[in-house]
Amino acid sequence: MGMEMGLWRAEGDQLTRITPTAIGLESQLESYIESDPSMLGETLLIIGRQVPTAHGGFIDLLAVDETAVVHVIELKRDRTPRDVTAQTLDYGSWVATLGRAEINKIFANYRPGIALEEAFNEQFGGTLPDEVNTAQVFTIVAASVDAATERIVRFLNEDFAVPINVVFFRHFHDNGAAYLARTWLVEHEAQPISSAAASRKTKSREPWNGQDWYVSFGDSPDGRQWADGLKYGFVSAGGEKWFSRTLKNLMPGARVFTCIPKNGYVGVGTVLGEAKRFDETTVLYGGAEAALAALPLVGSYRHEGDQDDDLAEWAVPVQWTHAVPREQGFWKPGMFANQNTATKLRSQFTIDQVSEAFVLDD
Repeated sequence: MGMEMGLWRAEGDQLTRITPTAIGLESQLESYIESDPSMLGETLLIIGRQVPTAHGGFIDLLAVDETAVVHVIELKRDRTPRDVTAQTLDYGSWVATLGRAEINKIFANYRPGIALEEAFNEQFGGTLPDEVNTAQVFTIVAASVDAATERIVRFLNEDFAVPINVVFFRHFHDNGAAYLARTWLVEHEAQPISSAAASRKTKSREPWNGQDWYVSFGDSPDGRQWADGLKYGFVSAGGEKWFSRTLKNLMPGARVFTCIPKNGYVGVGTVLGEAKRFDETTVLYGGAEAALAALPLVGSYRHEGDQDDDLAEWAVPVQWTHAVPREQGFWKPGMFANQNTATKLRSQFTIDQVSEAFVLDD
């Protein structure tokens, strides 16, 4: 059943229908959407326009949403129902093979000089997820489509849960003003990610280099103090098992990028020993090995009930390659942050930014 949108001008008790026009609309829609992708019903970040595929075609627009799902946006133009639907799915099958590195390259070609992580943070106010392009959504943009296209799209969407839809735009002119009206073929809502797509993580996540770790140092006025970690060479966490458990994944030789939450990165260094209870940890200080708990500390590292290992503070000795006071913490939008105390650092953007700021050799 064809979609029909109507617009009337109301003047007192008089209604005057405004006749839509398709003149030039589809040639303009690509630019309209690029300038304001929210006209598709949700916040999106455009990452490419007229993106060349490996099979000779060009995708009109590529975008990501706040979950880093990739949206393939195709304009119908003058193509037949079979062509536009098949081509959209064909493009989607190619996009599904792209890893995070390829997505970054597409964006770099589209917006040179700005990292995807920065643009993502600017658009969504958060960090780009570790896993990018685990699923795809397909949107056909049209002024109108025929019954065959509607039938094909409904069949795929409603019977097989393929995330494909048609968004219709009609162009109205009235007394010198221009208006766009929008509606969807199938009721528009966030598309759930299938289990198959969610499990496809081989290329969607940045590879780990096997060396670098992110460490969160919870500096607080009445608890642990970064001034101690900086001076004596350690990172620590505790009070509950959840905070200390990931710290125990750090092994000697690992490189840690240490960040104070809501402040910035303050140190990069090499792990010297395995995690131990704070009151059993030794560090190198003044050229000799010293019991950490016996040193003159600014912060407090005791917790109620910390006779229990799960509630105790745990520490890892670190030799700092470069470290700065809390007030000089380095942060740039789009850099990696995580609620875990220690986790593998896969974000090359973060590694590069901190390395440059701290003038690290590699």
